Amino acid sequence: MMRHKVYPDAKSALEGVVSDGQLIMAGGFGLCGIPENLIAAIRELGPKHLTVVSNNCGVDDFGLGILLANGQIKKMISSYVGENKLFEQLYLAGDLELEFNPQGTLAERIRAGGAGIPGFYTKTGYGTIIAEGKPTREFNGQHYVLETGLIADLSIIKAWKADKEGNLVYRKTARNFNPMMATAGKVTIAEVEELVEIGDLDPDTIHTPGIYVDRIVVSKGAEKRIEKVTTRKRPEEVK
Repeated sequence: MMRHKVYPDAKSALEGVVSDGQLIMAGGFGLCGIPENLIAAIRELGPKHLTVVSNNCGVDDFGLGILLANGQIKKMISSYVGENKLFEQLYLAGDLELEFNPQGTLAERIRAGGAGIPGFYTKTGYGTIIAEGKPTREFNGQHYVLETGLIADLSIIKAWKADKEGNLVYRKTARNFNPMMATAGKVTIAEVEELVEIGDLDPDTIHTPGIYVDRIVVSKGAEKRIEKVTTRKRPEEVK
């Protein structure tokens, strides 16, 4: 009998699977493709001492930044954190742990965790502080550093469409860290914009098979903020 995966809201989807001290993966790139409702629900539920794996930590008042401001995150495993002033302040004050990764290395660590690969060698970071304390090895005259795969207690991700079995389709740039994180979570919850019936999705368009998704919630009232708005003058405005 098919397990019921669809939950009425983000809070109910998280109940029983989020707790203090977890390692949580949060999909998105900047503010694009982030599970806004699930992040807000984690703030409301209040788990503490979280380690969060994400490309970045949102901005000061949005995305993962609201968990940071609420004192719920003790450590970030990230590749870019430059848009969050609170992050900088907490880190420099010694109140936040940070594990920096080159962006490709972070993506591969997540992919490796989801694929059951405990570690891999990469040239990226060899001879820098990134490699300090890590095993290194030479292959064909080139030096490499050992990086470990990442597995999350909980992955929260964002998709465009899902069917009720949890098959997911991402839209454009939102297909960033979300697909890898879906496979690397012991429990994966997908926040989606549209929910359709089983069989409505063309199998060739599915990016994440439903076997990786445990719970689904339809996104409500998502703001979809733009991190930095860059515009140019209209032709008639240029003198």
